[in-house]
Amino acid sequence: MNLAWVLDSFSLTALLDILIVGLMFFGLSFFIRGTQGVALLRGVVLIVVVLALLSSLFQLSALGWLLSNSLTLLLVAIPVIFQPELRRGLERLGRGVLRSRQPVESQRAQIIEDVCQAAERLSERRHGALIVMQRGSSLEEYIHTGIALNSDVSAQLLLTIFWPKTELHDGATIIDADGRIAAAACVLPLSASRNLPARKLGTRHRAALGISEVSDALCVVVSEETGRISIADQGRLILRLDAQRLRTILHALYGTTRPDSAAPLARLRDQWQAFTARWRDTQKQS
Repeated sequence: MNLAWVLDSFSLTALLDILIVGLMFFGLSFFIRGTQGVALLRGVVLIVVVLALLSSLFQLSALGWLLSNSLTLLLVAIPVIFQPELRRGLERLGRGVLRSRQPVESQRAQIIEDVCQAAERLSERRHGALIVMQRGSSLEEYIHTGIALNSDVSAQLLLTIFWPKTELHDGATIIDADGRIAAAACVLPLSASRNLPARKLGTRHRAALGISEVSDALCVVVSEETGRISIADQGRLILRLDAQRLRTILHALYGTTRPDSAAPLARLRDQWQAFTARWRDTQKQS
């Protein structure tokens, strides 16, 4: 009976109505995709669904009343929570520059090569460095703390930025999702973890761990004291890297293959080498 009523009442107007609502939700998801607010939204949705199920299964009238009266407040709170993401998305829409923010594979390969060359020379000179490579999560709030550059990535520019006598060397340099150096001298959150791989880690390493804990970004660190190269990923620090190992790990984690290894088996080999390097470091630390 209900199905027949739905089929009888269905029309082109209803179809258009459904499509418009679907496009609205898709647009909202596009604006907040890759931001830290997505995790918050997932947590809120999960809590609401669980409480709604409990209220329905066990006939909890007080809880049901609370949920029904909180939905209006939630609808008002969501635009406030995602105000920065919605504003940036609407600004891009107004400028007509909505596009995919992913550098092509050849560009990623060149970025990796420039970062590795810079890290190797900085390590030889014992010049401290902190290079953040954005992946999915937005780093806009950290980019705004630094000096905007919006320049192409090159090893020479990275060496100049981290020269000790320049104004921009003290802080992080962020390579954004477009594959460009967005800003230098950026301030990153320090790691709050007590289980650090080494007790005498400096501020650079703690900042690298911190940004990898709050986002999916990769962070390359060169120690000013020892010249050693490290990389932070997902709250874990891989220590004592040389330029070749750094290149291998970045190719595996930054989403590309080496120019001479485009085959799927070579990609799996790169990922396996990155995993074994991380495992060896874990064993040394334990």
